[in-house]
Amino acid sequence: MPFAPGVLYRRWLTGCTGSIHYSGALGPVTVIQVIMLFREFVSFMLGKHSDLLLLAASTRCKLQRPLAGWSLVAALALAVSGCGSLDRDTDSHRYNVVAHETFGSSSTYSRLFDAPPERACEAARRALLSQGYLINVAKGKEVEGQKSFQPATDNHQIITIRVVCAADSKDGKVTLGFVSALKDTYNLKKSSNSASVGVGALGSLSLPFSAGNDSMVKVASETVSSATFYDSFFDLIKSYLRQDDELRQQSLTGDEEFVE
Repeated sequence: MPFAPGVLYRRWLTGCTGSIHYSGALGPVTVIQVIMLFREFVSFMLGKHSDLLLLAASTRCKLQRPLAGWSLVAALALAVSGCGSLDRDTDSHRYNVVAHETFGSSSTYSRLFDAPPERACEAARRALLSQGYLINVAKGKEVEGQKSFQPATDNHQIITIRVVCAADSKDGKVTLGFVSALKDTYNLKKSSNSASVGVGALGSLSLPFSAGNDSMVKVASETVSSATFYDSFFDLIKSYLRQDDELRQQSLTGDEEFVE
């Protein structure tokens, strides 16, 4: 049955007798409130559960007056609960990151370098140092750096970049570098504690002593997925590798012995 809000309003307001006067069990004031609630609800639903609402509207003609108001309220409550269930299902699907996570051949987090793994990771370490990152781990084939940001007085962010270098050729002269960046977000949480002083002669005496306790609370943690972010970092690594190659060529040209 098609949903016609205007017809539904008039059917419910006037009933079968064409009168808007109602003296059922809910009382005249409560019925007016239910009418307003029903009109707002219909405009919000815009067609959702139209059959249920139409059935609720028609019960006033089929049932006795003392029961009609309660039937409509029960139908509205059922429709609202059904809408809430749909909203919960939508939110569950929206926040289900596993359903949106796919494994493909994207090169966002990896890049090939014409250098052995040790040299590639050394270039990554220099790239991080040049941008103000604090090096936490610096092994032969693994580097980790961390940098802090404070975009606002009550907001603090930390970016941790981890680089892993793996050989991608039999002779070990080609490296596949993997990079992932993790961003942690902290917000300032303010809390206050009140104190009271007890005086023996006067009894308990409350004084307006207060102490504040501010702390940073972690509110978010996510892996950076911006391709531009990783592209700029890979380009910086390559620039350091080119500088290293130039130094090696100068050493060979000057007849200086170089040990790999």
